[in-house]
Amino acid sequence: MSALVITLTLLIACAVVIYLSCEFFTNGVEWLGRSLRVSETATGTVLAAFGTALPESVVTFVAVAFGASVASKAIGVGAALGGPLALSTIAYSVVGCGLIALRRELPKTPETRVQFRRLGRDQTWFLGIFAVKIGLGLVAFAGKPLLGWLFLLVYVVYARVELKGAAETETEAPAPLRLSPGSATPSLIMTLTQTVAALAVIFVASRLFVEQLERLGPMLGMRPQLIALIASPIATELPETMNALIWLRQGKHRLALANISGAMMIQATVPTAFGLWFTPWRLDPPLIAGAVATAVAVSIMAATFSRGLISRRLLAAMGLIYVAFIAALITLRL
Repeated sequence: MSALVITLTLLIACAVVIYLSCEFFTNGVEWLGRSLRVSETATGTVLAAFGTALPESVVTFVAVAFGASVASKAIGVGAALGGPLALSTIAYSVVGCGLIALRRELPKTPETRVQFRRLGRDQTWFLGIFAVKIGLGLVAFAGKPLLGWLFLLVYVVYARVELKGAAETETEAPAPLRLSPGSATPSLIMTLTQTVAALAVIFVASRLFVEQLERLGPMLGMRPQLIALIASPIATELPETMNALIWLRQGKHRLALANISGAMMIQATVPTAFGLWFTPWRLDPPLIAGAVATAVAVSIMAATFSRGLISRRLLAAMGLIYVAFIAALITLRL
């Protein structure tokens, strides 16, 4: 059996494992949010997003902190920039395509408009942080690593606002906990056990997925930097995308969108801090092109969420921005 066939087989197997693990994780994190009495939106933007963003954050950390070569450092920086790109284009597009496939429209109620405006606020937060993140990649100065702590502080403030700012709670109980199907209200210990165990499997499967993807790059003649910017984030964002599909199938569009929005906030801050601490954090043309595509996508989301004009077709169309980005890389030979 050829190395290419083995690599592709492992990629598919990891994707299946990630999907099944996300079924357990989403079920567990919903019960965790209910036990902690946080809002459904905060459950998606903070609890679920923090868990599913761990794989890509670890990829960045391992590459920049333990990588000995210049290429390894470049992979870490590329992953830190590629994550928000994949989330703001592909992940939102998957939600839109999922809604179309399920023949469901997004609700247009006053309550939904309020929820969308909150997500629009999150996108605006992201744009401000992202602008600073990119600006730092264009200049060099001695104190740059110290700013990594500022990015972590920004995320702590954001998470605190999300957890305390919403008064609404989930009125409909989640599906029975997978590890305790006969219990109407599972214990916190069982809930934590299922959530943490599922997260551990997601973490391991995502790491293996990325490793196979990195092996696939040379087989296809792709540079490590492009793998980090284009392919690796698609792999590491699988948990968020899978969670979104699962929640859409259950009719929970708010959790699906909130999980993506919250993951974007993590990607704008935590991996950036790692990059600032362990690399010069200088962006080359492909990374700048990716940053521009990300800014365009998030600007559209911020404007439409804030006005309550979001639709499934607009979400589906976000994937075209990613296609345009790839076309630009090819056309400009970046």
